[in-house]
Amino acid sequence: MPWEFSPKEREMELRIGETGLAFYEAYNPTDRPIAGTASYNVAPFEAGGFFTKIDCFCFTEQVLQPGERVEMPVTFYVDPEIVEDRDAKYIPRITLSYTFYETDLPEDVAAAATSEKQAETELN
Repeated sequence: MPWEFSPKEREMELRIGETGLAFYEAYNPTDRPIAGTASYNVAPFEAGGFFTKIDCFCFTEQVLQPGERVEMPVTFYVDPEIVEDRDAKYIPRITLSYTFYETDLPEDVAAAATSEKQAETELN
């Protein structure tokens, strides 16, 4: 995946149960539109069942045009039940990470890109 992708903030401090809003930045440095989908990971493993995403860019396919840079939000909270779990209640830090995978462009975007390339070729 040729995108550059990173968190806007590397660390956040929230209370258990408090809703958080984190932003990631994605940049397409190529000369073509690229579609991608993200998968996420929560570490340590014991925290995964208590980490709840309310809304996330990872729920839908993302398409970035050539040179486009966007902020991608994720809204989440850590379920207060974590403090009752014998393994998870002592976790001091939870890490959320993403991996983007390139996917086929949606048909309308692919058709527009093909039309643009043809028009560009005809002009040259």
